Amino acid sequence: MSWIEKDNKLQKTFTFKDFSEAFAFMTRVAFLAEQHQHHPNWSNVWNTVEIHLTTHDAGNTVTEKDKNLAEAIDQLLD
Repeated sequence: MSWIEKDNKLQKTFTFKDFSEAFAFMTRVAFLAEQHQHHPNWSNVWNTVEIHLTTHDAGNTVTEKDKNLAEAIDQLLD
């Protein structure tokens, strides 16, 4: 599933085998977000991680920062 642009956010849901895999993914995304200095809005319920990206200092719209981080997140799973 690719990222969906909706309500001025890039959104994607990731599903894993279990909570441990989901949490490990979130940890990798956290380090990536620090490198990009751009942080997601996200949630985790058991094996599912939902990520929403928007640029707050650009009026809560989707910018290149969001697109670049989304691409980098996807590369974590390649």
